[in-house]
Amino acid sequence: MRVAVLGAGVVGVSTAWFLARMGHEVVVLERASGAARETSFANGGQLSVSQSEPWANPRAPWQVLRWLFRADAPLLFRPRLDPAQWRWMADFLQECLPGRERRNMKQMVALGMYSRDAMRQLREETGITYRRLARGILTLHYDVCQLRHAERAAAAMRGQGVDKRMLTPGQVLELEPALGPALPHLCGASWCPDDESGDVHLFTRSLSESAAGLGVEFRFNTRINALEMADGAVSGVSVTAEDGSYQRVTADAYVLALGSHSPLLTGPLGLRLPIYPAKGYSATVPVKSIAAAPMVSITDEAHKVVFSRLGDELRIAGTAELSGYSSSLNQVRCQALIRRGQALFPDACDWEAARFWSGLRPATPGNVPLIGNSGIGRLYLNTGHGTLGWTEGAGSGKALAELISGRRPQLDFAFYGA
Repeated sequence: MRVAVLGAGVVGVSTAWFLARMGHEVVVLERASGAARETSFANGGQLSVSQSEPWANPRAPWQVLRWLFRADAPLLFRPRLDPAQWRWMADFLQECLPGRERRNMKQMVALGMYSRDAMRQLREETGITYRRLARGILTLHYDVCQLRHAERAAAAMRGQGVDKRMLTPGQVLELEPALGPALPHLCGASWCPDDESGDVHLFTRSLSESAAGLGVEFRFNTRINALEMADGAVSGVSVTAEDGSYQRVTADAYVLALGSHSPLLTGPLGLRLPIYPAKGYSATVPVKSIAAAPMVSITDEAHKVVFSRLGDELRIAGTAELSGYSSSLNQVRCQALIRRGQALFPDACDWEAARFWSGLRPATPGNVPLIGNSGIGRLYLNTGHGTLGWTEGAGSGKALAELISGRRPQLDFAFYGA
């Protein structure tokens, strides 16, 4: 079968690789100049199955209200005259119900565990490297209320097979000595030793090269204009090629892996996807003191910020801004990342040399991605992964490749259109 994959982020490239491994002819269409040049370019660097907790939970609406007028808030909602934004927020509030939170977490964990195995397969078969550190992910908690919630979440995770442990402040310092300056403020932490960290851009770029070695054709600098329809099915993709010419790409199946831009392509077809861009920020900072910089990847849950060591640099990433499709940098939010880095690791980095970036995460109201048959003939979805694009990317790619190949993936997940 000939399959056209729309998008060359970590989800699209993973899908292309698994499709090629299963014997399909694959072409990938991407507007950027290479793989992982947009949302997969500079994220937090975590492969974090243990972070599979939905944003939508009974506590979230009160947090959003509390942060509403703070420019540096971890989760910032900027109201716009945009019906899509308000529909998404209404759906988000519905997903905050306790029963939905449990259901969504169960699906996210199942997909994350499946994806962890798929990542292992990718590493073994390709031999690619990406500054991987297999030292787990440590989540910090600053008060008793946070710690009690973390204990309940860890118990729920363990019930689904995720090894998530609670640590005392002393155990935290033993695991990551660089957290010494933060120790007086800590109440405890949770730790998943099976989680990892690394460079998602390097991973995706290397995987695209391996996919090309399997025969996958990558068409970069190719703008996707529209999906064309005939007899109730997608019949082709209208694109503007690198030379400026208008072309039509045809295939037996089409995979939509365009992240937050996916609804813009399906809207004209009458298919409304519940995805809205959640802008995230990152700062990449040179390490100047090896002893003062962390080697364990860290999540600062209260501030919605993560830290990952990438060689001689520290990646600080996080926050979420629901403000439309602009990827412009807000300096207030950029500096909030630096202040948090300085608070935890004051002597670790050359803070004045930070490089800032922002990307639009494709968020669904319940944080569960849309994977499966769209209901429109020949069109498949692999989008809406939110903050867990890398964590779930390999598994999403493998699962969709199996669906397209006529097989049922071996995981408990509500596939779209099933």
